[in-house]
Amino acid sequence: MATVSSGTYVDDAGRRRVLLAGPRSFCAGVERAIEIVERALESRGAPVYVRKQIVHNVSVVDDLASRGAVFVDELDEVPDDATVVFSAHGVSPAVREEAVRRGLDVIDGTCPLVAKVHAEARRFAARGDTVVLVGHAGHEEVEGTMGEAPGSMVLVETAEEVHALPAADGRGMSYLTQTTLAVDETAEVVSALRERFPLLQDPPSDDICYATTNRQAALKAIVAESDLVLVVGSENSSNSVRLVEMAHRGGARAHLIDRGADIRPEWLEGVRTVGLTAGASAPPALVADVLTRLKSFGPIEVEERRITHEDIHFDLPSAVRGQTQRPADGRPG
Repeated sequence: MATVSSGTYVDDAGRRRVLLAGPRSFCAGVERAIEIVERALESRGAPVYVRKQIVHNVSVVDDLASRGAVFVDELDEVPDDATVVFSAHGVSPAVREEAVRRGLDVIDGTCPLVAKVHAEARRFAARGDTVVLVGHAGHEEVEGTMGEAPGSMVLVETAEEVHALPAADGRGMSYLTQTTLAVDETAEVVSALRERFPLLQDPPSDDICYATTNRQAALKAIVAESDLVLVVGSENSSNSVRLVEMAHRGGARAHLIDRGADIRPEWLEGVRTVGLTAGASAPPALVADVLTRLKSFGPIEVEERRITHEDIHFDLPSAVRGQTQRPADGRPG
C-alpha cells in the first residue's frame, strides 16, 4: 500500500522512484563547441564573441558569459579584428563571407554532423536537385542549411505541408533533415514525401544525429513506467523540446526545466515514478541538481536505464588545438 506524505505519493518505504534515462545530457558536438569557446578565452583573452548561443542552454551561456564570452545575434555587433566563434548550429555561406570581408578571426564551432548536412545540401543542389529540408522554420540550424542553396531548397515541417507541394514524380528531388528532430514524426514526413515523390533521393545516411536518436530511444524505454517526466533543457533547445513532446505522446505528464528549482511541488502530487532525462545541450551537473531538488520532497530511489553507451568524440579545430584535448567524458558534473 502506498502512502501519502506532504501531498506527494510514495511507496511503502517512503521512497519515490526516479528512472534516469541514459544516454542523457551533453553530446560530442556540444562538448566540442563549449570547449572551443573555453580555449578561445584562454588563448586570446576576453572578450571572445559568439554568434548566437554556442549551444541552446541557458546555464552554459550564462557560465561562458561570466568568463568573458559575448553572445551576439549578428556579425555587425562584433568589432573589427575581434575573435568570433560560430555556434554549433552552423551558419550560412553569407555569414562566412561577411566574416572574411570584415577580417574577423573566425573559429568554427559547427557540429560536424550539422556540417555533414550542409555538405549534402551543396552536393545535391550542385547536381541540379530541388532539395526538400525537413525542419523547423526559424531554427538556426535550418537557417544555416537553407543558406547553402537558397534557390534550390524547400522547407517543410509536417506531412500536411508535404501534401501542399506540387505533385511530381520526384525526379531531380532529394531530401535532408534537421539533426535534432523527433525520429517518429520525421519518419511520417519522409513517408509522405516518398508517397508524393516516388523517385525522391535519400541522403546517404540518416541526418538526425546519434545523440538525438539515442536520447529519444532512452526516454521511450522509461516513459510507460513514468507518472511524470522531467526533461532538463532550455526552451530554445530543439532536441529537448522534442523529448517533452515525445513524453506527452507516450501518455506521461512532462515538463521542460532548466534546473531543479523549476520543479513545482504540485507536479509531484500523486506521482510515484519520475522519469528524468536531459537534452544534448544540458550539462550533467543540472541533472544532479534536479535529483537534489527531488530529494527535498522526500526520499528517492534512483534507477538508471541505459540503452547504449556513447563514445563518439570530435576533434577540435586547429585554431584552438594548442593544448591536450580533454577526454570525451572529461567535463565535470
